[in-house]
Amino acid sequence: MEDHNFVVGQEFPDVKAFRNAVKEAAIAQHFELKIVKSDLIRYIAKCATEDCPWRIRAVKLPNAPTFTIRSLEGIHTCGKNAQTGHHQASVDWIVNFIEERLRDNINYKPKDILHDIYKQYGITIPYKQAWRAKERGLQAIYGSSEEGYYLLPAFCDQIKKTDPGSVAEVFTTGADNRFHQLFISFHASIYGFVNGCLPIVGLGGIQLKNKYLGTLLSATSFDADGGLFPLAFGVVDVENDENWMWFLLELHKALEMNTERISEITFLSNGEKCIAEAVKRKFPGSSHAICLHHLTESLAREFRNSRLVQLLWKSAYSTTILGFKEKLAEIQEVCPEAANWLQEHPPCHWALVYFEGKRYGHLSSNIDEFNQWIFEARELPIIQVIERIHSKLMSEFEERRAKSRTWFSILAPSAEKQIMEAMARASTYKVLRSDEVEFEVLSAERSDIVNIGTRSCSCRDWQLYGIPCSHAVAALISSRNDVYAFVEKYFTAESYRETYSRQMHPIPGKIEWKKEVDAQADEDTRVVRPPKFRRPPGRPEKKRICIEELNREKHTVHCSRCNQTGHYKTTCRAENM
Repeated sequence: MEDHNFVVGQEFPDVKAFRNAVKEAAIAQHFELKIVKSDLIRYIAKCATEDCPWRIRAVKLPNAPTFTIRSLEGIHTCGKNAQTGHHQASVDWIVNFIEERLRDNINYKPKDILHDIYKQYGITIPYKQAWRAKERGLQAIYGSSEEGYYLLPAFCDQIKKTDPGSVAEVFTTGADNRFHQLFISFHASIYGFVNGCLPIVGLGGIQLKNKYLGTLLSATSFDADGGLFPLAFGVVDVENDENWMWFLLELHKALEMNTERISEITFLSNGEKCIAEAVKRKFPGSSHAICLHHLTESLAREFRNSRLVQLLWKSAYSTTILGFKEKLAEIQEVCPEAANWLQEHPPCHWALVYFEGKRYGHLSSNIDEFNQWIFEARELPIIQVIERIHSKLMSEFEERRAKSRTWFSILAPSAEKQIMEAMARASTYKVLRSDEVEFEVLSAERSDIVNIGTRSCSCRDWQLYGIPCSHAVAALISSRNDVYAFVEKYFTAESYRETYSRQMHPIPGKIEWKKEVDAQADEDTRVVRPPKFRRPPGRPEKKRICIEELNREKHTVHCSRCNQTGHYKTTCRAENM
């Protein structure tokens, strides 16, 4: 049937197979089909073009489901010109065409469907039809969005049953139990954060794109090697002050259950007031900083000048107040409007030299990296999104456990590399000892004061990063101290191994426990219904940001009236001169 031609006597397993074959032939050969008769024992069809003589008739064989072609009349005289759209190319037909592709690639887009159908069959179908087919195909493979919410309580029970110590709770609102919030933190993640990770938590959210939308809120940290470590995540109907307050409350409860005292945590976020207020109320004593990656992206969108972005990064990483002010002065010189814009974000929330908490060199969160885990799964029902995260966590934990077994160093590789480089530089320094703990370290360019008792250096790198700088290393070696004993415990290989020491247990497939849910369904069973808000019809507007555009030096406009940058003469607000 690859050439889509029929012969009299040709047999098909059943009537459905024959109908599909005729439909495929009509689409592939570009003629419209008119069905004269179609039931369980016979099928008669002809070409829909009025004067075209082509006609086919098939019947069911006795005592078998097999269908056979009895007659095939005429050849097409219609020209076979059904190319722009095709009545037989229904949504169901498109679903059948794309199903395997969708299984392999969730992000199979409607425009790709249009391209593949045109390439294979030479016909053009409407975009909306391709979009509907994808929606229906996803539902056939992964289940409906409504089913996802209905099964949430049972799914949370499975998480807690298979992975004791995990937190998995769903919250509803209203008398009809509409979905409101979902919080999940696996026991292995909680244990790993409390016992091995840096005390830094990135907060952020990403919009889901399934039928009922919603936002995935997440909390991530860093392991000893600087890698992404997802701590907890939640799904809310809408991102607002109330839901962030709730999310951090649940996070605090989860940590409280697994440690006697929650250490001071530094939170990184996009700087929204609702997150800052929630951190202040639910984690008093902790610090809150603006993610530098987010701040620089905002600056780039606002002023389209890569030079400003570079200067902002340099100012943020300055370890002295003088160095910081020099970079700010350069920003003022390049674009005064950008300097004014930056004043809306106090340096104590993003600059290393002014920040009061400990960030161990991490000025940006890794939320975007975590969001990439589920980026392609955002269109799936809520349970499938969670399963994607869990599956990724299982593989990452196992892979990192295996990797750490090959290490023979005291520190994690990235920290070990820093110490090795510091030792190489320290070998060229001259050390003058003042007393038991204080040293003056002389290099070709400068002189620095090191105090190994307070673990500080006048260059401030030791205090800011938690790893001895080259000056500190020189002082420690000269006083015959073990350099590794002065590195923060968070950077050791032992901490890394402890971070991933707990197993992530597999969650049984939906088929295994869905039957139990259906069997136990009664009037007392808690049924979670989807939120009332649904995704509006049509294609959403997209804001496309070209990375190349951000990296390229932008032309700075100049006003000939007031001699300022950032606007033209025609838009100048200065008084007429």
